[in-house]
Amino acid sequence: MRKVSVIAVLVSLTGCSSIIEGTNQTLTVNTTPAGATCVLNRNGQVIGQIQSTPGGIVVEKTKHDINVVCNKEGYLEATYFNKSDVAGATVGNVILGGGIGWAIDSASGADNKYTEIMNITLIPAPGPENHPNTHAK
Repeated sequence: MRKVSVIAVLVSLTGCSSIIEGTNQTLTVNTTPAGATCVLNRNGQVIGQIQSTPGGIVVEKTKHDINVVCNKEGYLEATYFNKSDVAGATVGNVILGGGIGWAIDSASGADNKYTEIMNITLIPAPGPENHPNTHAK
């Protein structure tokens, strides 16, 4: 019986988002056209890179936003702002567990989430060599 009580206390002290959603998240970057290289930055620090889109990357969840910068030869640089948002399990955590569970989730980043799939359109760079219907004379 004592074992059950210890387990119940430990579970109640663990954040709900930490259990349900975890502290990492897989993000997917799709570009049109495919084949771009994308760098993910957070707070001025590179946190990852996708060598060729479409591609996925696992990031640590935090309260800080992620800026995605994609490049492909013949196209203008494109960016995507991925805002850190509140994870769904956080609300239940505050209602059911009060401040303790929320504090644990907040410290671990588990109470945050990002847009999982990012679709980015690359615009052709100006110049006759990038337009198939234009012929240089």
